[in-house]
Amino acid sequence: MVIQLLLYLILAIVVIAIAIDLIPVWKSWFGRIHIGRYSDKRVWSRALTVRGLSWLSRMPAIKVTDNTRLIVLDMLRGNYTKSAIQHWQEAALLLGLNEYLRHNDDPAARQSIMKFLDSKLDGGGRWKEQPKHVDTAILAYAILSLDFIDSDRYEPAIHAIWELIREHLGGDGTVNYRQSMKGYRYVDTVGFICPFLVAYGLKYDQPECIDLAVKQIVEYEQYGMLESHHIPVHAYKVENRVPLGLYGWGRGLGWFAVGLIDAWSQLPPGHRHKPVLERSVETYARAVMRFQHPDGSWKWTVTRGECRPDSSAAATLSWFLLGASAIDRISAECRLSAETAMQYLMGVTRRSGAVDFSQGDTKDIGVYSMLFDVLPFTQGYAIRTINRYLNTFHKKGEPR
Repeated sequence: MVIQLLLYLILAIVVIAIAIDLIPVWKSWFGRIHIGRYSDKRVWSRALTVRGLSWLSRMPAIKVTDNTRLIVLDMLRGNYTKSAIQHWQEAALLLGLNEYLRHNDDPAARQSIMKFLDSKLDGGGRWKEQPKHVDTAILAYAILSLDFIDSDRYEPAIHAIWELIREHLGGDGTVNYRQSMKGYRYVDTVGFICPFLVAYGLKYDQPECIDLAVKQIVEYEQYGMLESHHIPVHAYKVENRVPLGLYGWGRGLGWFAVGLIDAWSQLPPGHRHKPVLERSVETYARAVMRFQHPDGSWKWTVTRGECRPDSSAAATLSWFLLGASAIDRISAECRLSAETAMQYLMGVTRRSGAVDFSQGDTKDIGVYSMLFDVLPFTQGYAIRTINRYLNTFHKKGEPR
């Protein structure tokens, strides 16, 4: 009897383990039935937003590994997902939803955002879970960007991020990605910290924060770009400026893009750093457009046409190019490129409103995910881009 019960228990464990492996596969397969059926940008925008709001209240777990078998073991070991990965997912959704609320009166959406903020911050405006990594700066930036809240309520949390960034300053005067990796500078960090530093510097009259953001960008341009093509490498070593990882990693292009465009666009006309960053925006815009494919996508390795397209690259670069279209010299081509990228994203949107085929989380310098699925980060930037586009360019009578 005991042996029989033990066998039943083992069988139940095996069935549960198999089910945990199969459920994500089944969900992806089922979700992709009738993918890409959106043709009206306003309908698409609404579908994206509804899906984004649902994720804000219950964020999908973003996997650390590419392992698709015996996932339960990763869960038990704590290797299934990490909070730092979630921060930039949450930030992108907040940024997208804030852009939506700038042009739409939606009390339910505002309420969902307030509920999310309450889950992250206590009544005194402090983080419930103290951040350890600079990834959180993009989430703090998203909170600072919310138009309908009193951001002063969250001042302790915002100030804590500036202190965290200062703790990550290296001897060269730029910011580490991790305290355990002080000798490297990652392209991700440009996207994580630079928009926050500019927003914080302007709000609290701290010019050294803006100086740091510009230094982070300019030094990455100097040491982390492929000469003549102006596309970033994944990272470089501070000691000897040796490039590390891949030149042309799609989401790496996106990280540099969102850091640059949000830093530049926040600076008021006449600010001493505005012309410097504007030249960077123009140069980078011309560079990324050269690697866009006719269908509007960028491959996960943008220099190789044989690679799979990455939706996270398309979403972030479309936001960048839409912002860059404010520069008269490149306005028309940037707008066309952004529109083509949005058309691609519409074609990979599930009927549920979730944008599909984003590359999974990167494992290390030069070690990239081969899983392509939904990613809240991509969703957020798609929401952000389409709402800005519809309310800037999409006038009555224009093609949808």
